[in-house]
Amino acid sequence: MKILVYGAGVLGSIHAVRLYEAGVDVTVVARASRLASIRENGVLIAEGDHGATRSVAVPVTDNPSGHWDLILVFVRTHQVDAVLHSLAGQRGDVLLLVNWAAGPAPLGNVVGHNRVLLGFPTQGGVMDGDVVRYRPETRLTRLAMPIGEPDGRTTQRLERIVEMFRSANFAVAIEPRMDAWLRTHAAFEVPLGLAVHAAGGPEALAQDRPRLRSMVHELKRSLAAMPNATVPRPFGILSVLPAAILVPVFRLFLRSSAAGPLRTDSAAVSEELECLAEQLRSSVLAHSARLER
Repeated sequence: MKILVYGAGVLGSIHAVRLYEAGVDVTVVARASRLASIRENGVLIAEGDHGATRSVAVPVTDNPSGHWDLILVFVRTHQVDAVLHSLAGQRGDVLLLVNWAAGPAPLGNVVGHNRVLLGFPTQGGVMDGDVVRYRPETRLTRLAMPIGEPDGRTTQRLERIVEMFRSANFAVAIEPRMDAWLRTHAAFEVPLGLAVHAAGGPEALAQDRPRLRSMVHELKRSLAAMPNATVPRPFGILSVLPAAILVPVFRLFLRSSAAGPLRTDSAAVSEELECLAEQLRSSVLAHSARLER
């Protein structure tokens, strides 16, 4: 398969490197200083905080053209619209591996409904200058990356994509309710992320009991407002568990290494959370309007 990876940050770089090293024909799109860095040094990547840095000569471009079998999109929610318009003129299926709670329709309206697939990346890491430092995997953190067709079918193209990722040693699972999965994840992530940013970090939120209780209340309300059943189902448990249980659980989580992805005060993260929050509000309002008809 001929693959274009759109987004040369942490996630795009990790996936491009692993696919390239598995022998996949992959090209990554980069801009400005990131483009210059990859052209000069390759993609610099290391495991964890102390792993040795290595250089991987993944092909890079700032002006993709031609036919692609698959375009992988790794950008933040508020950047999706701009990316879609740039991809409308490209050829090939488009798998969006992003935070997204607005459903597949607005994506298909731009690039074509028959081209869109949905997913969510489970890898993670940080940028350390030009070096991508990815989180080492353990049995507890090796989560399967869900991907699926918007209509829930298991198609030949979906099976080919799953096989491609597995050839690069990614854990992947076909998710027949990918849209609901993304909305549920957003309903969980938005209250937690906004509370972490307001408190000044996960550790600060863990120590602020009133703010933490407020976050738990908002998270339960957010999940309970989902128009359909929560996917994955364990998220639904959070909406019914009492705060007396959830508050100490979240305190432990926020103080652990698992909260590492939340340890950022990036303006881009705040923008993404606000965009996701608006998508969730619109989704709930649209569902309410349909029920009233």
